Amino acid sequence: MSLSDRPILIKKIKKVSGGGHHGGAWKVAYADFVTAMMAFFLLMWLINTTDPEQKRGIAEYFAPASVSATTSGSGGILGGTSLGDDGAKSEGAQATITELAPEAPSDSPQEVGQSQNLAAASEEALRAEIARREAAEFASAAESLRQAMQSMPELAELSKQLIIDQTPEGLRIQLVDQEGRSMFDPTSSRPNARAQLLLRTVSRVINQLPNRISITGHTSAAPGSNRATLPNDWPLSSARANASRLILQSAGVDPDRVYQVSGKAGSDPLYPDDPTLAGNRRIAIVLLREAPVLPTDTSL
Repeated sequence: MSLSDRPILIKKIKKVSGGGHHGGAWKVAYADFVTAMMAFFLLMWLINTTDPEQKRGIAEYFAPASVSATTSGSGGILGGTSLGDDGAKSEGAQATITELAPEAPSDSPQEVGQSQNLAAASEEALRAEIARREAAEFASAAESLRQAMQSMPELAELSKQLIIDQTPEGLRIQLVDQEGRSMFDPTSSRPNARAQLLLRTVSRVINQLPNRISITGHTSAAPGSNRATLPNDWPLSSARANASRLILQSAGVDPDRVYQVSGKAGSDPLYPDDPTLAGNRRIAIVLLREAPVLPTDTSL
């Protein structure tokens, strides 16, 4: 074949620009990888922020449900036996007669004793829970009163005249005289401006709790006197306690919450070693502990 008779072949080359021999598929793979990594780190962060109880709840949620045993054949309710009568057509089943013991009467002595023990235990638990909650409320009220005394400049200097403690009776708040800083004028039952300011501050704490209150007035022994309590101290201490009650009520304390107003004169000094100290002159306000209301036992 001559050169002029040979077929002419034309080769076309298609150029692909920008993608290389892989095209753009690597971008999709990379995006999937970044998404998976983001999901992984988000999962790690969520696991880090959950507490152990939440983790247990999540684990129980994803735990596989328990699979019950098969109910066919020997795994069924009858365990491979039949309910037929004894005899040739009984299919091997035997009638079983079980004699059950008669149930004990509901009012047997044993059950009565158990119910009494349970009632006593529940009553004791109720009293303990009420006492715990009441102590926590008293501690919170005392702390709020201390914070109020510190936050107000006009009360900061009077904070030393306030004694707060818990007694078997309840939360006790005492307004105590200091040398040169009396709350009442001598032989007077009217609280001065300093005492009125303290009483109004105390009323805020009293109004936070529902407990009843008792107010008691105390006096100190006269210097140089052989007697710790003078005859006039009894009506004076009672009058001071009653005047304090009126200040508290004017500050918003409900009159129905006042359980007792009394005067003890100098019979219960704060400093027994020296009944003449100014600190023995005081007003004691007690938020009384409330006994729990328990249902009466009508079973006995």
